[in-house]
Amino acid sequence: MRYINSAIFLLTILTLLSVNTMGQKISDKEFYRQLQEDLDLFSTDSLLGEKVWGLATFSVVNLRGEARHASELVSQITMGTPVKLIESTEGWYRVETPEGYNGWIDTCGLKLATHDEMELWKSLNRYVYNSISGYAYESPSLKANVAFDVVLGDIFVARDKKKGFLRVTTPDGRVGFVKEKECIQWAIWSQKKPNIQEIISTTQKMNGVPYLWGGTSSKAVDCSGLVKIAFFAQGIILERDASQQARNGEVVDYTEAANLSPGDLIFFGMSPEKISHVGIYIGNGNYIHSSGYVHINNIDPNHPNFNFATKKHIVAVRRIINSLNTEGIIEVRNHPWYSFEP
Repeated sequence: MRYINSAIFLLTILTLLSVNTMGQKISDKEFYRQLQEDLDLFSTDSLLGEKVWGLATFSVVNLRGEARHASELVSQITMGTPVKLIESTEGWYRVETPEGYNGWIDTCGLKLATHDEMELWKSLNRYVYNSISGYAYESPSLKANVAFDVVLGDIFVARDKKKGFLRVTTPDGRVGFVKEKECIQWAIWSQKKPNIQEIISTTQKMNGVPYLWGGTSSKAVDCSGLVKIAFFAQGIILERDASQQARNGEVVDYTEAANLSPGDLIFFGMSPEKISHVGIYIGNGNYIHSSGYVHINNIDPNHPNFNFATKKHIVAVRRIINSLNTEGIIEVRNHPWYSFEP
């Protein structure tokens, strides 16, 4: 296989060179862009074989800055999240998430898959866990032993129904029974029109959840993780960090509080170039955010619930809901890593 891949790789380079030197319409910039794409594909396929995709296996899977458990937690993904494998080393995989974030995942947190296996997964009867947190049980009863835990946004395959439970299978093949009313079928969920009040409701159900640097699940979150979770629950994929989220969406004039609408993202920092915090505006001057824990504060310095501890200035406000399927704001139904194309 290694020699076949090498031959294909060399043939690709020779083909590009021949096209470039025969005077056809291909610029140097385009030539090197195509060459880099083929280099990336060759490198990934050669090192990892045909399994160049992965699915998160646990309710929450950690992404580290380096390939070791003591490394910084940079983000998290939830069960069923598809990732693209970049490289591997000593029991770790460096991956790219659907929003383009990179990090290292321990091998036990991923079910590796080929392109065909990924397409099969996307064609199955997937369900999304639609409550803040819960459990899958070994049998269809709340008195049964717990098989595994689940959190908001987890994706699994449902096999059948029994006594108000779904019999579900995780990407790595574990089986459990989850309460049907806590789940929503992928085909329905992914086609729903995003609802601002439900975004706000999701964050309010997480009131009191502790802050965690890199946290991106309903168990524990950082500020941008809370935003990302709340919008994903409505089928919207946002970028990971506050500084990235601040680049996308409709610009809102925040000099007057009356210009703000529920669901707007409020960004704080020393300047627009140095954003350090984000919250979601929920109306009447209030915003919900994760700072120490998830809670509500007010933007008015004279309000008793103003957050004097942070002493951060509002430097930007963005409206997401009017900019769906623009840069950094993608609906899951339009993301090729999630959507099945027969």
